[in-house]
Amino acid sequence: MHYSSVSATIKSKYERKFVTADEAVSVIRSGDRVYIHPGCAVPQQLVDAMVARYEELFDVEVCHLLGVSEAAYVRPEMQGHFRHNAFFIGKNVRKAVCEGRADFTPIFLSEIPSLIYSKNYHVDVALIQVSPPDEHGFCSFGVGVECTRAATDVAKVVIAQVNPNMPRTLGDSFIHINKIDYCVEVDTPLRELPQLEGDETPEELENYRRIGQHVASLVDDGATLQLGIGRIPDAVVKFLGDRKHLGVHSEMVSDGIIPLIEAGVITNQKKTLLQGKTVTSFVLGSHELFEYIDNNPFFEFRPTQFTNDPFTIARNRKMVAINSAIEVDLTGQVCADSMGYKFYSGFGGQVDFIRGAAKSEGGKPIIALPSTAKNNAISRITTRLRDGAGVTTSRGDVHYVATEYGVVNLHGKTVRERIEALISIAHPNFRTELEEFAREQYFTC
Repeated sequence: MHYSSVSATIKSKYERKFVTADEAVSVIRSGDRVYIHPGCAVPQQLVDAMVARYEELFDVEVCHLLGVSEAAYVRPEMQGHFRHNAFFIGKNVRKAVCEGRADFTPIFLSEIPSLIYSKNYHVDVALIQVSPPDEHGFCSFGVGVECTRAATDVAKVVIAQVNPNMPRTLGDSFIHINKIDYCVEVDTPLRELPQLEGDETPEELENYRRIGQHVASLVDDGATLQLGIGRIPDAVVKFLGDRKHLGVHSEMVSDGIIPLIEAGVITNQKKTLLQGKTVTSFVLGSHELFEYIDNNPFFEFRPTQFTNDPFTIARNRKMVAINSAIEVDLTGQVCADSMGYKFYSGFGGQVDFIRGAAKSEGGKPIIALPSTAKNNAISRITTRLRDGAGVTTSRGDVHYVATEYGVVNLHGKTVRERIEALISIAHPNFRTELEEFAREQYFTC
């Protein structure tokens, strides 16, 4: 996939819009709020040009979801010039957030667009990356629509990095060049976030395999899936090869779904909402995935106010939502965004999809996590959440919880029944300790 550059006809018609990166970002002023296209769509050349101006800029807020890029604007020397506001904390900004040099806004992914549209969170400048315009002048947001549609709709200035390597994705994924104030042509590969090749031990990899097997056992033929990126989703898909007519409605997808589509497992034919379409808002993955989604009518990209709306999600019959956690306490409270007082990620779409799947006919909301951390030194099924840890998903929202030791359903269970169920899937080394705590605090076990 590599589209030709902007056509001479389009370029002639909109000649004044085409400028250099330095010229484009010169419109950014001190005190502005700058939205950056997140994920693999990060317009790195525009970001670099903006950061290069740091000595002449003050109090510029830079906001975005998880980004796959360098984030020079969070370096210590940028204090006073730029301050980042994370709607979801990525690895590239986590240290700055934890050290107080950047901010974190806890918010459901489904609600970010409405926050922007309401002007309660205004956007002055949007830096985005798009495909070259077609003969009608339409560019595609490509690998990510998410909240970028809202940001470009309300921003005072829209600056687009126009890249022939950006796939043209279908759905609500287009912006007309008329709505773009400045276009900067580049020809560089997109940022990639391929499937993980980590340094886990053989025991840890086996644990993920077992978690995947347990979670996959809950997926029936004709189910619609929410799948993300990471060890657990990668493990789950490996056990779905014998399923029939699975569908996908997910805030994001990654490379892991390609083999299931190619094998005829994911057909989307049994979906009760947008039948025949893999519905997503953005992708995180490799060049192979970018090639696969390019101009592919099997995929439909929608903003997160649609993909993550629990009422929309619930319209999918047999919706299976698979989400992870950092820790789960004995009553079923889930922490997924912080390690004690240290913020780690964000809400993302976990609660959106847990609630949507719970309301779906035959739906199954699932929280999946390894039973321990730090080489079996810490139980992730805990007596209580750590001091400072936030409750991402309440005990009332939690249904299925899976570890490598099995899967239990907490929905409609008493506290005593929940405690017994969760202890049964905790690591054996910690079960006695958990039972003793339960007897002392809850007069159970």
